[in-house]
Amino acid sequence: MITARAFADKHYAVLGLARSGLATVEALLASDARVTAWDDNEVALAEAPAGVELRNFVGGDLSAFDSIVVTPGLPLNRHPIAIDAKTAGVEIIGDIELFARARPELPVHKVVGITGTNGKSTTTALVHHILKTARVPTTMGGNIGQPILAQDPLPDGGVYVLELSSYQIDLTNSLNCDVAVLLNITPDHLDRYESFEAYEASKARLLEMQSGKSLGFVGQSLFNRLALQRGTNAIPHIQPDRQQSWPALLGPHNAENASAAIQICIELDLTPEQIERGLRTYTGLPHRMERVREMDGILYVNDSKATNAEAAAPALAAYPRVRWIVGGQAKGKTLGDTANHLQNVVKAYTIGESGPMFARLLRDAGVEVEECEALENAVKRATEDSQSGETVLLSPASASFDQFRDFEARGDRFKELVEGL
Repeated sequence: MITARAFADKHYAVLGLARSGLATVEALLASDARVTAWDDNEVALAEAPAGVELRNFVGGDLSAFDSIVVTPGLPLNRHPIAIDAKTAGVEIIGDIELFARARPELPVHKVVGITGTNGKSTTTALVHHILKTARVPTTMGGNIGQPILAQDPLPDGGVYVLELSSYQIDLTNSLNCDVAVLLNITPDHLDRYESFEAYEASKARLLEMQSGKSLGFVGQSLFNRLALQRGTNAIPHIQPDRQQSWPALLGPHNAENASAAIQICIELDLTPEQIERGLRTYTGLPHRMERVREMDGILYVNDSKATNAEAAAPALAAYPRVRWIVGGQAKGKTLGDTANHLQNVVKAYTIGESGPMFARLLRDAGVEVEECEALENAVKRATEDSQSGETVLLSPASASFDQFRDFEARGDRFKELVEGL
């Protein structure tokens, strides 16, 4: 795990003992800090490591603490701890800020930070893969993989590749990335922000924390709109035909993801040959345009991570004849960017809470629709209808919580159904 003498003899409060919270507690204790932890889950409290002081959060005076460390998922715009901390004059931070403060004690390294509404997981994993294939010591963390504080420090020359959500950036104030990337910004998480502009400003802070020697990249759609610090560059376009040798990186969205990864790796002094080898051998992430099976000339693709219309649009653009499974807990009331690719949709199969809404919108747009309600029905009907050369695509453009625990559970169920055909 990552520890630091900078944490010693300080008193930290940690709210939430899920994965990142537990890793934070263990790293702080190993750094000789005093830790008080809160969690409403009795099981989590029972599994807390020895040496931590345990409480149920009831609010009140927080002035005894040096810092309060919270999970990124905690809605600070609604949680009473935000007011209590402000009253006590105590900072609220996250585990990424603790990592930033530990950096001076780590072996010589670089940090890559990647954010954006869509594409950040793929870009993070791709950069990590390219570095690994080039035999550069590397790890990935933040909003992907293991909590960063639970990971062992890298040796000299290592590169930490961090996927960072807006929530994590909100809890960070000193992460000076050597290379930072802001891929794109579209409306999301507006239950946590007072406006789209506030959400946009949260994302942009990743670049604003950089020093003058650091390099930042932003997506083409942002470059002329956001006034970011000097040294920020637009992510260049990639010619579509260049993607044909990268089987896990099809579609216009992956062109930008790959371009961002290429620029990052150039800044990290990798050779063109090393970068191309990584692009060719990258296999992709689960639930992100994941090729599940090809049967009788029909391709089945699991894109369950597409939880909004902007995330689903690239998958529709990537395949010429699509049997589209769409619906769930919608984040909007329009087709969004998917409306630009409906010419690729042979027929749509709607599911979940937003199924009737999508059915109405798609029929109004001239798309044939079958209302299936359940994923099982949609897979069955799409398979019965499909012909060789077509793609059965689960890209729901909606959250999963109406019918599934999370998008992973939805994607796993899709894969089970496809494998059972």
